[in-house]
Order: sequence, then C-alpha cells, then structure tokens
Amino acid sequence: MKRREMLRASVLAGAAAALRPSLATAQSAAQASELTPAQSGVDGSKDLAAPGWKPLFLDEHQNETLIVLSDLIIPATDTPGAKEALVNRYIDLVLAAETHETQRAFLNSLGYVDGESMRRSKAAFRYLSREDQDILLHALAYPRFGSGWAGDTNAVADPGHSHFEALKGRIMTAYYSSQIGEKELGWDGAFAHGPYQGCEHPEGEHK
Repeated sequence: MKRREMLRASVLAGAAAALRPSLATAQSAAQASELTPAQSGVDGSKDLAAPGWKPLFLDEHQNETLIVLSDLIIPATDTPGAKEALVNRYIDLVLAAETHETQRAFLNSLGYVDGESMRRSKAAFRYLSREDQDILLHALAYPRFGSGWAGDTNAVADPGHSHFEALKGRIMTAYYSSQIGEKELGWDGAFAHGPYQGCEHPEGEHK
C-alpha cells in the first residue's frame, strides 16, 4: 500500500477524533483574556493563501523545515500534497492559539528532527538531499526497542518515533482539514446536500 493510501485509511478510521478540536482546548480558548483570530473563530483561509503571508508562531527556519517535512510525509502525486494544501500555514495558525505546553511539545518534536539530522549528517534537516531526508524519516518512522538480550530488562522505545508520530499527526490533521484533503476523502465540494430530515420515529420508540 502506498504512503498516501495508508495515511488516507488511517484518517478515515479516526476522522471524528482527528478532525474535531478537543473540548478542553475550546474551553481554554474561550476563557483566554486575549484571543487570537484563530481562537475567536475568524476564517483565516484567505489570509493563509495571501502572497505576503508571514507565520504567527514559527520562525523562518522552523516554517521552512515544516514545509519540507510535510511534503515528504504527504507528497504530491496525481493529486496535490501537503505543500500545495498550505499545511505549514494551517499548523502555524493553530499553534498560535495553543497553550504554551502544546507549542513547546511541537517545537521539541521539530527540533528533534533537526538534532538527529545534525548528528547524522552535520546539516539541518531542510538542507539535506531528498534521499537523505527520506533515510532519516524512515529511521524515525519505526519504533526501536531494546533487544531484551543480556538482561536488557529496562529497554525503552526510541524517542525519535514518538516525535515523528506527533509531527505526522499534526500534518495529517492539517492536510485532511483542508479542502484539498477533504476532497481526497471524497468530499464533492458542496457544503450542503438538501435539507436535513429530522427523526421520524414517534417519541419513546427510538432504537
């Protein structure tokens, strides 16, 4: 199964959870004294596509790294990929409205990829060749555990896998929240398909 098909299948399996913001996040946003446009429910789609767009939260290096990473995880095939869906801009907008803890966790994961890139290749991730970028992500994509040999009873999972999964989850959610991603899931572009019919069962006879 191709990478795009695997991602689409995983999103379809957990779409309700992946695409619905948590109640806790919504409540904390409503209680904030100074709300960002994203927290206030402003439609930022036009701003995200503006030629002069600037990130609200990420710095230039972090934003460029995210563009490269998202393009590797969901590349363009016969349909547009994460780069065309402006996934980096959506993630930046959402992160600007997140808690400091969530922001820090994302930057830690993004920084981990850069750190591994520096350790292995002496260059930041965005500057590696496409082949070397793929090799690094492949190493992070699969969890590595201790062998269990020679009394290795305290083996723990490779932390790189957790960081990769966190980044992949963000990218997938952003992509499949976009119009491009929703069309990948089968949306035909119509926001309504006729009137919604209410329940026709008599009261007390619902099954």
